[in-house]
Amino acid sequence: MTKLVKPSLQGAWVPAVHLIARWLDVRERVDLLMEGLPRDLSSADRGRCQHLVFGVVRHFGRIDAALGRLIAHPPRFITRAVLFAAAFELLESDAPEGDVGHVAKVVHHAVERTKELASPAEARLVNAVVRKLSGVLAAEEPPAALASAAALSAYYSHPDWLIQRWLRDFGAAPTRKLLEWNQSPAPLYARWRDPSRPVPEWMPPTEWAGFHAVLPGHWADVEALLASGSLYVQDPSTRLAVDLLAPRPGETVLDLCSAPGGKSLLIVDALGTGGIVSMDLPSARIDRLKENLSRTGGVGAALVQADLLEGAPAALKLHGLAPEYPAVLVDVPCSNTGVMRHRVDVKWRLEPADFAKHARQQGQLLAAASRLVARGGRLVYSTCSLDAEENEGVVRAFLDRNRGFELKKSAIAVPWVDRHDGAAAFLLERKM
Repeated sequence: MTKLVKPSLQGAWVPAVHLIARWLDVRERVDLLMEGLPRDLSSADRGRCQHLVFGVVRHFGRIDAALGRLIAHPPRFITRAVLFAAAFELLESDAPEGDVGHVAKVVHHAVERTKELASPAEARLVNAVVRKLSGVLAAEEPPAALASAAALSAYYSHPDWLIQRWLRDFGAAPTRKLLEWNQSPAPLYARWRDPSRPVPEWMPPTEWAGFHAVLPGHWADVEALLASGSLYVQDPSTRLAVDLLAPRPGETVLDLCSAPGGKSLLIVDALGTGGIVSMDLPSARIDRLKENLSRTGGVGAALVQADLLEGAPAALKLHGLAPEYPAVLVDVPCSNTGVMRHRVDVKWRLEPADFAKHARQQGQLLAAASRLVARGGRLVYSTCSLDAEENEGVVRAFLDRNRGFELKKSAIAVPWVDRHDGAAAFLLERKM
């Protein structure tokens, strides 16, 4: 059994505060932000650092409102970051309410770090604010069952307009369950890909065939197994699209908008024999797609860097690949409303107009993908959105314009029912 390494508080805390300060300043995407961590940080410290950063961003609205009641003029970003980190530590504490010892520990640590990161004067500010902050946060209670969008927004740290949209689309009880889901840390799931070796004991099976939970404290093991190709970190929601596509051994599947390649690998493992053609725009994620396609075993793999909307047929021809395929998956860019538990900053970047903008692009991508499907072939359109405008709406509009396809089946997962990320997939068949 692997020995667990306890993260050092300071080793994780100081880098986390620097990342939080940067996020408060420029709102950089959190996944890109995490890439700036020091390379020599241990796996345990890296995990704790991510936990702190994700926790602050997840609860930003609630913490910001509480700090606003205590500070007339926000201090500079590094000191604000200390306050946010300390506030999250108070929120996440398992200590009994009113535990003076825990509060004192959080206050002391925040004050000492502020002396190093900022100044003695700012340390005195942190001391005064964090002591009061504990009482402000402890006094808050979850909103009543039929609370307004504004009340839900303040407590669950989501934009008011987004909650109003969900209340309209899902109703009060599902919206509250979704908010509670988004505000809880995401578990880690993975697929075991090496049939020649037993699954490690720290990866117990889940209710979803082929997917395992990864128990805490094993990220160093995960990194080693990722590098060897033995496992792939993946949420069970990804299976919906590939299950609908139902890859058949020996056929060649075209995976569009495929980076970083998680669904390509899932298709490969379902095929066993045959081929995968993965296409996406040149981007920073292409390197991860290349790496994943190097682990396809007996399944042939080809990578095409091209814009699906501009010249995909020509790019396929240039690579000596077929112009049409019996099975095509197009996993389109979307609002990510189904994966906010993992992508904690999405809610702060979304704008009301984004849904219509995404739907327009998604319709174009689906139409372009349909032209690469052989007669009698299958086309799966998928998103990680919970929004009907990006899901049923796009598919319905496509079918209205393309009588040569028909909808055969669909699968939609919502977190408060399915207990994993949200996703939607639609199986379309091209008529002979």
